[in-house]
Amino acid sequence: MDKVEVGLLGTIFVISILAVSPNINADVVHKFKNPSFSGVGTGAHYLTIENQEHSRKKAIKDAMEAARKAAERDAENTTMAKFIRNLESRIYAQLSKQLVESMFSNDNSVRFGSFILEGNTVTYEVITNADGTEYIKMTIVAEDGTTTVIEIPIGSGNFSQDPDVG
Repeated sequence: MDKVEVGLLGTIFVISILAVSPNINADVVHKFKNPSFSGVGTGAHYLTIENQEHSRKKAIKDAMEAARKAAERDAENTTMAKFIRNLESRIYAQLSKQLVESMFSNDNSVRFGSFILEGNTVTYEVITNADGTEYIKMTIVAEDGTTTVIEIPIGSGNFSQDPDVG
């Protein structure tokens, strides 16, 4: 090797040692990155952890609620459940039709009666006012004892003429 090359390598070596030497004299300081150990930003760190825990618990609770509702919907949409709902609807429609026909019929109308429907007692009677007008007083007493009274006028508010009347 040349003297020039050796001199150049020696110069580079000396410059690199001088560049590194201030770092060697500096103190070595260790800092924890986790706020639980260092104390820096601890409050925010704890809030973040609490928020993550809360979010996980809420997600689990929401998932369980969604699964429960899905199971209820599935149970309500079975063929048997649909059949039972349809049957109940038709039975109640027939019952309602027969009740209305017996209360409002011009021929042999029933003046009073009562029945129990799903624990609720329904009573009705035809009442004649002093002026000769009639109305049906229907009283519904629920299982908890609350009472509802409905008064239905008879012979007023007809939309069409009765075909039996000439």
